[in-house]
Amino acid sequence: MNSPNILRNQVKSYLLEQIRPGELEVGKTINLAHLSRKMGISVTPIREALSQLEQVRIIKAVPNRGFVISELSKTEAKNLYETISQLELMALESSLFTPEFIQVLRLHQTKLKQANTDSGRLKERFEFHRVLISGCTNIILIQLLEDLKARLLFYEQGFGYHDASFYENVNNQNEALIQAIEDDNIPTASLILKMNWMFIFEHIENRIEN
Repeated sequence: MNSPNILRNQVKSYLLEQIRPGELEVGKTINLAHLSRKMGISVTPIREALSQLEQVRIIKAVPNRGFVISELSKTEAKNLYETISQLELMALESSLFTPEFIQVLRLHQTKLKQANTDSGRLKERFEFHRVLISGCTNIILIQLLEDLKARLLFYEQGFGYHDASFYENVNNQNEALIQAIEDDNIPTASLILKMNWMFIFEHIENRIEN
């Protein structure tokens, strides 16, 4: 039998994957009974997962309506990208980078370059950033980043990256970031990391209507 935590995580992953035009629509109420039938699990872990997603502002609870997918906001997106950028810089600057770690980071960069679908590229890009700061021992900082990135994934889940130049730029920035880390030039690595997040925000900003 699956543990409550596993069930909650399954629901959260499913909901994030469904937040796309025509699937789970922004502003529409989430039907708990429908989700329960579709996923084959009880309403309890679904409600718990929704409560966790509410805490990171992916959804909101509306009186007499239930849980609703939150509206997108350019202002919130800008604040979110800036905050994640600063927190990742803190995590990067407090990490130790061994040759083995750099090898693993290069492996994940290769996976990102080889991904050939929008969802695959998105997954590998987030995984690259997860690995990048995995050497940080500040568990509170890491948890904050995980929660904020769940909200960030909400923004990016519904946007395709059909423009080949977008991931060409991302890959070039990642390669430069890895090289700076390998050269033990953390100030340069931090600058590249900040530029990377701001570049991604500018790409997303043009796709948010309000």
